[in-house]
Amino acid sequence: MSTTLYKRDPLKMFEDVFNEKVSPFFSSMMTPSFKVDISEDDNAIFIDADLPGIKKEDIKVSMVDDVLSISAERVQSEEEKKKGYHRVERLWGCLNRSFTVGENVDTENIEAKYDNGVLCVVVPKVKPSPKTGKEIPVK
Repeated sequence: MSTTLYKRDPLKMFEDVFNEKVSPFFSSMMTPSFKVDISEDDNAIFIDADLPGIKKEDIKVSMVDDVLSISAERVQSEEEKKKGYHRVERLWGCLNRSFTVGENVDTENIEAKYDNGVLCVVVPKVKPSPKTGKEIPVK
């Protein structure tokens, strides 16, 4: 029996509760975020996150229990505040996403690389430990 990444729909797990009732544009304005691709094979879980225009120093990746969190901050410079904008669609501020990756991961060897605006996180899997138990006699 193979272990899968999610027991529930991975795309819906941590999404905003309004996404199905509000247009995607409005929803993204309410909860600034970034897009990700999540895949896995027998050896690892792969998360690729689009974070264009964000400095590597402004990206944090953390793992608590079985939840992997990615946070980033895009700051708006002073020169841009002086410009007279006609339309603003690019997000700035704190961006956060969290993903339940399960208990069968090697938290000590997670790797994160950032190149050309894409953060690539590799979460290696470990073989689940065999369940121990014994039969209890009924008296």
